[in-house]
Amino acid sequence: MTITRSALPDLKAIQTLAAPDMTALDGLIRRRLSSDVVLINQVAEYIIGAGGKRLRPMLLLLVTGALGAGDGKNIGSDAHQLAAVVEFIHTSTLLHDDVVDESDLRRGRKTANAVWGNATSVLVGDFLYSRSFQLMVELQSMPVQTILADTTNRIAEGEVLQLLHVRNPDTDEAAYLRVIERKTAILFAAATRLGALLAGSDAATCDALHAYGLNLGYAFQIADDVLDYASDAATLGKNLGDDLAEGKMTLPLIHAMAQSDDATCAALRKIVEEGDINGLATVQAAIATQRSLDYSRQRALEYADAATQAIAALPENAYTAALRGLAQYSVSRDY
Repeated sequence: MTITRSALPDLKAIQTLAAPDMTALDGLIRRRLSSDVVLINQVAEYIIGAGGKRLRPMLLLLVTGALGAGDGKNIGSDAHQLAAVVEFIHTSTLLHDDVVDESDLRRGRKTANAVWGNATSVLVGDFLYSRSFQLMVELQSMPVQTILADTTNRIAEGEVLQLLHVRNPDTDEAAYLRVIERKTAILFAAATRLGALLAGSDAATCDALHAYGLNLGYAFQIADDVLDYASDAATLGKNLGDDLAEGKMTLPLIHAMAQSDDATCAALRKIVEEGDINGLATVQAAIATQRSLDYSRQRALEYADAATQAIAALPENAYTAALRGLAQYSVSRDY
């Protein structure tokens, strides 16, 4: 049976499908976050309790379901534990990112560093990293440890690489893609590869799920960067134009600068170099003139389609449909 784009489940349906395992995951996360250091518990609960879609751990669970539990059986404790590892790694990167970016708003409320300060956020982020590795080692799987060790190293490289491009108006699309591969896509790919590995899949299937996750991560991040110029603070859950204020060169601005005349390009360069949020209207005007949001959305769609193609050989079941639905959701969401 071929599942057409129009028949794909939306995010709510996908979340309903994953709900039993996500509930088990939430319980595991809270148990394993527990520490006898009160401040760690306070900050960790604040971050985990902020909600969010938890796409990365959900991806792992959905992949395992698509390959090994398509009849609706519980996916298993190992998958829940690995999903928790993925979520802990992601959450720790958020804590560190907010410090580096000096962000004060995430998901519509104050960031942890805005509440407790930078030192606390960095150290609790380190705690989450180390706790994720404790959980990982408990599974006693060298392939799992290799994937996650390599992934966390690549994420750290991405953090530094992004720092090198801050307020650099010469950042081009290729450099931008290298950053988001390490910052975002690589953890998506690890989650989906781990799901395939847990299901006992062969190397070709593990590679296909890695490709799905990587392309989905690209699509998700490009779409997110579009929203920073096209949404509003209430919907987005953060300040509009934060990327510009932080000196980040994302695809809409990169494209607009590449297509603009010399005078406009010079004005944009100055705004980027100064991280001038007061220049947001000028940037948005250039982006509109060059149809840079349309260009960026098209690039995101290309990656979403590549993600869908990567799993064309998977067995047809509700979980596989959900994976395709997430590819569609990644480029159609408004937050």
